[in-house]
Amino acid sequence: MDLYEYQARDLFEKHGVPVLRGMVATTPEEARAAAEKLDSKVVVVKAQVKTGGRGKAGGVKLAKSPQEAEDVARNILGMDIKGHIVHKVMITEGAEIDEEYYFSLLLDRSNRRYLAMASREGGVEIETLAVEQPDALARVAVDPLVGIDRAKADEIVEAAGFAEEDREQIAEALIKLGEVYTKEDATLVEVNPLVKVADGRIIALDGKVTLDANADFRHPEHEELTDIQATDPLERRAAEMGLNYVKLVGNVGIIGNGAGLVMSTLDVVAEAGKDLPGHPHPANFLDIGGGASAEVMSDGLDLILSDERVKSVFVNVFGGITSCTAVAEGINQALDMLGDKASKPLVVRLDGNAVEEGRAMLSEKDHPLVQVVETMDEAARRAAELAAEATDENQEA
Repeated sequence: MDLYEYQARDLFEKHGVPVLRGMVATTPEEARAAAEKLDSKVVVVKAQVKTGGRGKAGGVKLAKSPQEAEDVARNILGMDIKGHIVHKVMITEGAEIDEEYYFSLLLDRSNRRYLAMASREGGVEIETLAVEQPDALARVAVDPLVGIDRAKADEIVEAAGFAEEDREQIAEALIKLGEVYTKEDATLVEVNPLVKVADGRIIALDGKVTLDANADFRHPEHEELTDIQATDPLERRAAEMGLNYVKLVGNVGIIGNGAGLVMSTLDVVAEAGKDLPGHPHPANFLDIGGGASAEVMSDGLDLILSDERVKSVFVNVFGGITSCTAVAEGINQALDMLGDKASKPLVVRLDGNAVEEGRAMLSEKDHPLVQVVETMDEAARRAAELAAEATDENQEA
């Protein structure tokens, strides 16, 4: 789960990372009240969206009075930044910045460790810095069993080439940021920029944190960080059902068992639709896991069919521990359960354990919406064709 900047700031403060005072506002009037309470000569009004490029889009503005903070907030609230609507702004006290740095700690899956990155060149896009000035970005491996202790913090600040007089403070900040990472079960903690202000203090001016959802059972308090307003209704409903679902922007519904198979299915469907009218492509990622019971299949189909953009559904299942007969039975029972709710064509591809028996069960049922296709490529093509045909019919109507 990605956090908003104000949520990251609060976590930083909780763990002793130096931050500026800040308050959240959802209305221009609240922004004015926050500016009055902060009582700073200058405040910064910052759009709270989970995407980059806020500054270039006009989502970060200075205000020199509470009235100006109110006016700026009125302009920013409701703004569309890369498809993200601004519902909240954070009001922070201003600071006279002397230097800007960069720091991040992230999960390095390929090497089974953490990776710390630091640079004296902060306030810029890290991807650009990594390409244009690779030597300016220090990369230091971090042992997950140790984290960032004093020795590792000293190693990072030395590798990044921070000024000698600032290393003590920066190292202390990195240790605290490491605590945020480990104690909150994060997969990313990023500060861009980490700044040195005019009086010499080191402050985390902006923060980005991604939390590991697999560790939610250890952090019931993290539930409060979920933004229901920004969560897609279908994804929220899927979570309540316990389904591994991600909404995409296409019109071919996808159901599979196993994340790897589902990812491959997305690619094959996208390729199959490239030369068809409207370019049909996947509408979702849905992994029903190893057991395709009638209830799970029914929930999955019901969820996908409730997406108005879906014109066809591709069920792609490889029978392993769960045989294809159990999968076929689940599909048949799911269609019976759904009744009239099942109104869009289903292309089914089964393979693996007891595949012939499973296909026979679907053929015997002979449901008018179900088409059984033997190969993955052929099934993807057929699902894309059905979606294209349905789109054409709707346009003609």
